[in-house]
Amino acid sequence: MILRPKPSPHHHVPLAAVPSTVPFTTVPAWLRRAVPDAQSLAGKGVGLNALEDVALAAGAAIGALDAVVRRQERWAGAWRQRLALSAGAVTAKQAGRVEDEGALRDAVLLTRPGDDVGPAGGMLLGWRRLATWPVEDLLSEKNLAAMLEEFGHAPNDEAVSDLADELGRLSAGGMVGMLTGTFMAAERHGFGRAVGAWLADALLAQRLGWAHAMPLLGAEAALGASARPRRAAASSVATSTETDRERAKSLLAAQAGAALRAIDLSAEFGRRAEKLLAVAPKLRAKAADAVVDKLLSDDAIVASEKVAGMSGRGLRRLFDRLVELGAVRELSGRPTFRIYGL
Repeated sequence: MILRPKPSPHHHVPLAAVPSTVPFTTVPAWLRRAVPDAQSLAGKGVGLNALEDVALAAGAAIGALDAVVRRQERWAGAWRQRLALSAGAVTAKQAGRVEDEGALRDAVLLTRPGDDVGPAGGMLLGWRRLATWPVEDLLSEKNLAAMLEEFGHAPNDEAVSDLADELGRLSAGGMVGMLTGTFMAAERHGFGRAVGAWLADALLAQRLGWAHAMPLLGAEAALGASARPRRAAASSVATSTETDRERAKSLLAAQAGAALRAIDLSAEFGRRAEKLLAVAPKLRAKAADAVVDKLLSDDAIVASEKVAGMSGRGLRRLFDRLVELGAVRELSGRPTFRIYGL
């Protein structure tokens, strides 16, 4: 992958401004074909050419995603948080939990900050942390410890310190080695695939100079489930090499698929945000701009959200109006405790 310079500071545009005219990213047809091919290769032979083909597809997919991230769209916060929700749901399912996306959203939005949101809700908080915190702070020991607690791991200062040091070394290596090494580091410390996915997403964002990380690998259900070598190897070294290549192919294929999924979601969010911004000047309610800004920044908002300058009744009427205009959706399907988002 070609590294690009870090993005320039983001300049805020007033909400009433005309929506962005930058076209939504169109994934080339060859890349649409290449990613499924790469995912198929990941389950087949372990030859070097196969690994190179998968790495090429992953690099192209990440490059396409990078172009979207660098546009720094005003709806990028909501986009990242929706990806975090998907990652939280898959992570919870892999941990044997029954909560789906709706239940996770309720656990976080219908509780006060600091309240117990349950094990699955904690996992969602971990992914939301990845999507919210500045990249330069994500891999600090303090932040790593908080993330591990959200994923249900007991405090262990020594393990956190060792992990932070190892991540620092991995960040200086090649992209493939950084990806596979991150999962191996998480496993060595007993943290598992979900934490490995979180760390890999953070290191990718750091390497590419993004302001915020994109929750990508957490939503890949078959992540890292590399197969065992198909035939006996001549030596333990050969066996280890073959297994490492299978792991690398599996992770790269998952990363490629996750990148395309994120790009597709960005196009969907771009269309929805464009509609919201088009109707924003028609909103007469006080503090309507603040509500629109919140909708563009997060996965969803509860109807009881505290918004300065707006009563609870006024907020509910504003949401009714936005739904009527087709600018937002009610996401809970309930008559009470409603939740709204793009």
